[in-house]
Amino acid sequence: MEALFGLIMVLTFTGSLSVLSAGHAEVREMLIGAVGCNLAWGIIDACFYLMGVLGERGRILQGLRRLRATTDDAVIMEVMQEALPPALVGVMTPAERAGLRERIARLPEPPPYAALTAQDVKGAVYVFLWVFLITFPVALPFVFITNPMRAMRVSNGIALVFLCLIGHRLGVYAGFRPWRTSVLMVVFGLVMVGLTIALGG
Repeated sequence: MEALFGLIMVLTFTGSLSVLSAGHAEVREMLIGAVGCNLAWGIIDACFYLMGVLGERGRILQGLRRLRATTDDAVIMEVMQEALPPALVGVMTPAERAGLRERIARLPEPPPYAALTAQDVKGAVYVFLWVFLITFPVALPFVFITNPMRAMRVSNGIALVFLCLIGHRLGVYAGFRPWRTSVLMVVFGLVMVGLTIALGG
């Protein structure tokens, strides 16, 4: 989804450019705005990623402590439903849940608080780069093509391909029909860009 947000950001800038009257100054301003916006959004998204990892890790630690401190099946089931698919927990018998709880209780004491690791920071860097670098293929036509109208068409074509790929990937991941999801993603992206431009974004 980070790639989708990055694409919408850069399409907002390229879509707001008047190709009929744009000169070098206007194109340069648009490029600086698009790159700068995605730079900022990449940093924000990376921070959100770290916050999400930290929050999820803290929630897991709380669940582990609750399991270790109780033998009440209702509490055990509640905690497991927060960590596992409810349908899976629902088919487990009380004895199976109690057995799993006992194995968890025999594990080493969990850390006192959630903390980030070097791997988490590495993941945040990947998120930043992914969001930031998605800007360039869509913006590059305005660097190498002097005709703004032609550059706009090439840029829009690249963006449509990216939206299709994102939709296809989402469809495969979520078990939807990939090509139908691709079409819906293109429509969704274009609608979001149109709304953003119309509202002055």
